[in-house]
Amino acid sequence: MIRAKRLRNNSGQSLIETVLLLPLLLIIVLNAVNFGYFFLMALNITAAARSSTLYSITGSETPAAIPLPPAGPATTANSVSYVAYQDLTGAVNSPSTNAGVQVCSPSVGILNAGSTTQKTSCTSFGSIGSFPASDPDPELNSSSTTPAFLLNRVDIAYQFTTPIPVFPFNMIVLMSPACFSSSGTITCTFYRHSAMRVMQ
Repeated sequence: MIRAKRLRNNSGQSLIETVLLLPLLLIIVLNAVNFGYFFLMALNITAAARSSTLYSITGSETPAAIPLPPAGPATTANSVSYVAYQDLTGAVNSPSTNAGVQVCSPSVGILNAGSTTQKTSCTSFGSIGSFPASDPDPELNSSSTTPAFLLNRVDIAYQFTTPIPVFPFNMIVLMSPACFSSSGTITCTFYRHSAMRVMQ
């Protein structure tokens, strides 16, 4: 009887320990879920910027294709912004409303053509983000009278909320300067860009 009584006391103790540790365990696990989602978004946006910039300098590489694809609109299947939005569609939620894309390409225009400060013109699609202007090619100098290269650049901004929006489960994500809390909701905005050289 004494042994059975001790076993009952131990089972009650285990139950109390589980109840006390469960909130800590949930905080660790759900923070890990939000942290993993945070990095999935960063990886997806980085890949979208790179692939759309690569497309902006190579096009579809077929004899019938135009030399440089147009920057937009985002609904035209052969445009750079369309490629960027389609790349985002695989992993993010509604990129058409939560993302902004800027395309800097000779297909948009060339500023200061023929000079050592020439650079590509830019156009933006979507309502998220404010983007910097394009840069001149870094290898241009005063002795280059006819520059052969331009920098194509694609900037992408994506705004998202974490899958588990309750505060204790977002402590790790809130340490990032890309995220902020507003009335209990955590919102993060990622900016990624990619630049590649294109021959004129």
